[in-house]
Amino acid sequence: MRILIAAVGRAKSGPEKVLFEHYHARVQAPFSLKLIEVEEKRAFLGDQLKHREATLLQGCIPDGAIVIALDEKEKSLSSKDFAGKIGSWRDQGIRDLVFMIGGADGLDEVVKKLAHQTISFGAQTWPHMLVRGLLAEQLYRAQCILCGHPYHRE
Repeated sequence: MRILIAAVGRAKSGPEKVLFEHYHARVQAPFSLKLIEVEEKRAFLGDQLKHREATLLQGCIPDGAIVIALDEKEKSLSSKDFAGKIGSWRDQGIRDLVFMIGGADGLDEVVKKLAHQTISFGAQTWPHMLVRGLLAEQLYRAQCILCGHPYHRE
């Protein structure tokens, strides 16, 4: 299963990028994990910027992919439930999962509406650059849960 993280902004050197790279390297076959960063160079503001970012994110979606939008206002899943969702899609023969991470102002409604699932990592607001690392860790954890590896403990 190919898992794509489509994220607004370009990560610079620092702990957020190191965290993402650490967990990215741990995700193994049969999963593959790829990050695509999109960035609007023009000086749009507010809703105009979010709409333009949505257009860039939509351009990352392969045909037939399941789209998951990350939004702090939505329902959070336990790690086991998150793994269960991924396992279910895998078992259905879904080839591509695309996780959408918005910019500092979040995701445009257009992206949320096209998502098959919208999830949150809790009610707190997380920096969008940090969310990449959190998501990569949860994807690694989901892989461990699905294959019975002892990384996940309850």
